Amino acid sequence: MKKIIYATMIFIALISMPSIYTKSFIAISSKSNAENAITTFSETEKDDLIKKISAYNDQHEIEPIDANIDRVWKAIPGYNGLKVDIEASYKNMKPSTDIDTNKIIFIETSPKVHLNDLEPSPIYRGNSEKSMVALLINVAWGNEYIPGILKTLKDHQVKATFFFDGSWVKNNPDLATMISLEGHEIGNHAYSHPDLKLRSRAETVTELKKTNDVIEETLGIKPIWFAPPSGSFNQETILVANELGMKTILWTVDTVDWRKPATSEMVKRVVAGVSNGSMVLMHPTKAVFEGLETMIIEIKGNGYRLGTVSDLMSEKRIDD
Repeated sequence: MKKIIYATMIFIALISMPSIYTKSFIAISSKSNAENAITTFSETEKDDLIKKISAYNDQHEIEPIDANIDRVWKAIPGYNGLKVDIEASYKNMKPSTDIDTNKIIFIETSPKVHLNDLEPSPIYRGNSEKSMVALLINVAWGNEYIPGILKTLKDHQVKATFFFDGSWVKNNPDLATMISLEGHEIGNHAYSHPDLKLRSRAETVTELKKTNDVIEETLGIKPIWFAPPSGSFNQETILVANELGMKTILWTVDTVDWRKPATSEMVKRVVAGVSNGSMVLMHPTKAVFEGLETMIIEIKGNGYRLGTVSDLMSEKRIDD
């Protein structure tokens, strides 16, 4: 009853108002209704655009790949997936109501299983979905070719991973420093080029730790990658390296440069052998010095990016 009386009083008051106030009231009411209509329409447009962006994501989303232990290649790093950042893409497109694929914003999605989650295992290659190749250069001799190799790498803006023999660093601190200052990655190659498969656990610990110590003392770097001399190792070798904070690196393609092959034949064989995720083993030899530039040019020409072991093991995607 009170509500009816109150409404009647408002109606009488409105009738009694000067016409200007009545018109103003009606105008305000009309404006309010129009704003509500605009708001409703905008929300509908937003929903439609977001649906279009979501549908685009459904068509283009790439699932991440978990790190795994392969039966042949052993430990394989994971690789990030890719999906559309729907909200950021919407903000990038509004006030348009049509999807603009040039304004789509992608974000990377991480695997559930990472390389560090796997049990200690040798690594022979990177992820086969990553169009990158890494150059591994094991250094225990061959000083005369190092400056030329460094120049070629610099000329082509390529960073490699150099694995240092500890005794070599001890005897050649200036060369070791030169390589490090060029921005190349430094790894551990044991101290005296031993056959670690035949060494005791204690001897292996000494070989690896002594090398880490001299590298850290000389360069201020603590290696995270270890390459067993001559590729000789056993499970104990891998466990020791792991305990010292390093993963064991082998190779996918071998230059076999120490056999002094004809440079052109070596280059041809290596280039033909690389694929996504390959790691190419070499040493500072005459054949590598002569053939490195051609290898780099042809590997890049085949669509591969060249990077360090860390670059290759990273889950981060590269532009294909």
